[in-house]
Amino acid sequence: MLTHAQIWNALDRLAARNKLTASGLAKKAGLDPTTFNKSKRITPEGRQRWPSTESVAKALAATNTKVDTFVTLITDGVKPVISTVPMIGFAQAGEGGHFDDSGFPVGKGWDEIELPHVTDEQAYALKIAGESMKPTYRPGDIVIVSPSSQIRKGDRIVVKTRDGEVMVKELRKRTTKTIELKSLNAEHRDRTFPVNEIDWMARILWASQ
Repeated sequence: MLTHAQIWNALDRLAARNKLTASGLAKKAGLDPTTFNKSKRITPEGRQRWPSTESVAKALAATNTKVDTFVTLITDGVKPVISTVPMIGFAQAGEGGHFDDSGFPVGKGWDEIELPHVTDEQAYALKIAGESMKPTYRPGDIVIVSPSSQIRKGDRIVVKTRDGEVMVKELRKRTTKTIELKSLNAEHRDRTFPVNEIDWMARILWASQ
């Protein structure tokens, strides 16, 4: 059964993958600019308002998106279950050739690890090295990362900067101009980056501890 949140989240993801805001997606589809705005998703009386089939169809046509692709956006890009995910050491993650421009695993040098209850087909594992993430993560811990999942405030994430630095932080705040990150280890400073200095971010779904 589809939920109100799933449909609207899918439209937000559709906009994001086309480098548009919700308003920009509506304009591109030839709709009123406010059609997909968050303020239109709940009525003044508190009732859920769903996007019309026509508006969704126009958004798909305007972005040249197939229906099956939109379905993956609704389900957060998941499949029923996968038994293994690729794994690489955290120290290797900063080296070139292991990720594409969107933070998805590519190339050689990946091992495999069997894990239950991971449903994102693009998920991968990082093996923690060093002390910089204690006490949250310790050397040898495995974290499962999902580049397809939506990131929200407070999520623990893997971040790669344009300079090639890879780090694990907590998302404190994200605006159109900056990304504020909280360090997991109190001995390390929090970081703030201009959005254009971030290569990609991916959400941590699970950790073996």
